[in-house]
Amino acid sequence: QVQLVQLGGGLVQPGGSLRLSCAASGIALDNYHIGWFRQAPGKEREGVSCISTGVGDTYYVDSFKGRVTISGDNSLNMVYLQMNSLKPEDTAVYYCATFPRFGSEPCYKWSKYNTWGQGTQVTVSS
Repeated sequence: QVQLVQLGGGLVQPGGSLRLSCAASGIALDNYHIGWFRQAPGKEREGVSCISTGVGDTYYVDSFKGRVTISGDNSLNMVYLQMNSLKPEDTAVYYCATFPRFGSEPCYKWSKYNTWGQGTQVTVSS
């Protein structure tokens, strides 16, 4: 059974940094895509970044480029999202999610993500 457990999150001041972790079990990470999403109050869920560790691919939504870095560790079955220069508008619930990787399919097929972590609140406020 595929399971994702999220670690990290919390309250951070504007301009600060935070690292979110996603621990995967029941899968071999290099055979799956892992994506990070967020949902701010009153807004739809949006993709942030994704990674396919099996082929060494990463993807960043344009609005997050330069501020977030996604990485993965196949030996630990962990994926991380490092977020820097955080702004109040980054306040949201952040989710990691996964779906199986087939061949060269890109990880940013957001609608295909079908297994989700529990979500973690990130609040950026002074």
